[in-house]
Amino acid sequence: IIGNSVKLFNVLRVASRVADTDASVLILGENGTGKDLIATAMHENSSRKNKPFIAVNCGAIPSDLLESELFGYESGAFTGAVKSKPGKLEMAQGGTFFLDEIAEMSINLQAKLLRVIQTKEIERLGGVSSRKMDIRFIAATNRDINELIEKNIFREDLYYRLKVIEIKLPALRERKEDIQLLIDHFLAKYSKAENKFIAQPEVYEILESYDWPGNIRELENVIHRSIILAKSNVITVTDLPPEIIENQKEVIKIQGQKTLLEAETEFRKMFILKTLRKTESKAEAAQILGINRTHLYKLLNQLGIE
Repeated sequence: IIGNSVKLFNVLRVASRVADTDASVLILGENGTGKDLIATAMHENSSRKNKPFIAVNCGAIPSDLLESELFGYESGAFTGAVKSKPGKLEMAQGGTFFLDEIAEMSINLQAKLLRVIQTKEIERLGGVSSRKMDIRFIAATNRDINELIEKNIFREDLYYRLKVIEIKLPALRERKEDIQLLIDHFLAKYSKAENKFIAQPEVYEILESYDWPGNIRELENVIHRSIILAKSNVITVTDLPPEIIENQKEVIKIQGQKTLLEAETEFRKMFILKTLRKTESKAEAAQILGINRTHLYKLLNQLGIE
């Protein structure tokens, strides 16, 4: 989990406080924001860390198969069930069960999951007896749960069972001060030991001006692509995808959906970040910006820059 922005720090602070509890957690956030990383980190920082961490993506498994995947089945439960098989929930005994994209689960299956959470018991398909379970539940979604509840697509009682603690992950465009650290991390990740990649300062500026609809996952893919296509170990503007370059041309245009205050705040934030990157200390940055250090620290705090 890379970054030192105030928004990320607030998320991590809550996650660390509830990690070593049995409280159910619901993680909200757009695709690519790292919901799975937060879930994993919470498990690894809990007393259950030496027990299983089982993750199931509810949107990746057909709904007619998800029930048997979660609950398992006894021999003869249905055609093709030649022998008994434990479900993912049983496999998570003593540990953490992570339900990614929980909003994709059918309403009927949500009822069965709710019963497991309430009774702490599970029954395989075709089974006649229940098994006691000790599981910590973490769920995640990129959907608006309240809207789904209004449409009767998601159970309100399950929602409140899962959201004992609710964590909202910020989109990457909401914490642009972390982009430089993320770029450096991905450059190191995809570099070979004998061939380390770096990026031109202009590359950082262009990537920081982009809104990243695909969030961290999209940024990682862009860096990986740039390394593959680069003609040397220095990533240049020409190595970036065309849509990123095109976006840079658009940023100089006035965006009607932003107020003057929002546009000024974004410009101040990016300008200060750019200055900090080119200097070795905050004192030097303050001198270049033409302000004293106290004023700079006040601005850093107001703009959420660590």
